[in-house]
Amino acid sequence: MNSSVLIESFAEFAKQKNIDRPTMIRILEDVFRTMIRKKYDLDENFDIIINVDKGDLEIWRTRIIVDDDSEDIWDPDKIPLSEARKIEADFEIGEETAEEIKLEDFGRRAVMTARQTLIQKVKDLEKDLIFNKYKELLNEMITGEVYQILNREVLLIDGEGNELSIPKNEQIPKDRFRKGETVRAVVDRVEMINSNPKIILSRTSPVFLERLFENEVPEVYDGLITIKNVVREPGERAKVAVESYDDRIDPVGACVGMKGSRIHSIVRELQNENIDVINFTDNKELYIARALSPAKISTMEIDEENSRVSVYLKPDQVSLAIGKGGQNIKLASKLVGLEIDVFREMVGEDEEDVKLEEFSDEIEAWIIDILRKVGLDTAKSVLAVPKSELLSRTDLEEETVDNIYSILKQEFE
Repeated sequence: MNSSVLIESFAEFAKQKNIDRPTMIRILEDVFRTMIRKKYDLDENFDIIINVDKGDLEIWRTRIIVDDDSEDIWDPDKIPLSEARKIEADFEIGEETAEEIKLEDFGRRAVMTARQTLIQKVKDLEKDLIFNKYKELLNEMITGEVYQILNREVLLIDGEGNELSIPKNEQIPKDRFRKGETVRAVVDRVEMINSNPKIILSRTSPVFLERLFENEVPEVYDGLITIKNVVREPGERAKVAVESYDDRIDPVGACVGMKGSRIHSIVRELQNENIDVINFTDNKELYIARALSPAKISTMEIDEENSRVSVYLKPDQVSLAIGKGGQNIKLASKLVGLEIDVFREMVGEDEEDVKLEEFSDEIEAWIIDILRKVGLDTAKSVLAVPKSELLSRTDLEEETVDNIYSILKQEFE
């Protein structure tokens, strides 16, 4: 293989991989210098001239002429006078010779190795380019096309044919993908696995919901409305705290849109995830009350030191505060950054009720704590909940729940 064929084939391959001209020339020079070092031990006295467009390659070796009896004649950058005069008859000691080295002089095996090295270097560079490109796109929303659906992940390809992955745990539980459809997600992380870039996308990240708001709500995109916090139970429920720096803009109304037009498209993208948009405020009590919406709080006590807040509600508001499977209170706690404990107010006939703490000698403290977390802090409030619902809300064992019912019922017999 001559130099023009080698360089032209490499240049064509590099262009297909979108490698720019300076990088192409640098790779070529690196590979040829490696060949030179293997054959001549050093490359400092070699000049390489490459013309990628014409496929031309020139390698020139320069050496200083020394006397035939000199101790330096074996140095790679020296040449005996007798040998120099074979190149040009009137050379003298101390002058410099320039001798062209042909690619064929390195041998067929070395040239074939160089070709493989060039291709491998481009592939390695391409991997680095993909890795760095997606590193800069972390937390940005991108679109890919589904091309393979596996048990543990769904593989997409981007517009340039790069492989992207959405692992099972980064998919919304209700997601159902079909080959060929386009899917939106955010770049969650980029890893190098066995020297190959692995781009991992997420549809469960709070950042994904934030990017969807930026996409659907111009005021958020323009910075007129700021998203202060996002918390999610992917595919089930989310709470988004928003704030406007312009008094003329209602941040909640702008995010929801006329007749819910803006929020509906986001809800559809998230497989009907229920989204509560809340007006952020520095007033902690008001912020907590908004976070627990749609429940209406009667009173609350904030314990800053232990990052907890006790909220008291009328009996009919407790289940609203807790929400399905405890989702509402869990998300509200994350949103405000405080552990929320729900208590029902004792009114009317509830005056005959008994606080669960009074059963601490029969019911273990950790069980009472679990019941309190789901808004059940009295004996009657627990007995009013059907067994199946209590099991799903607390994750307690069936035998434990039966024991709780038995102990509490004895109090009123």
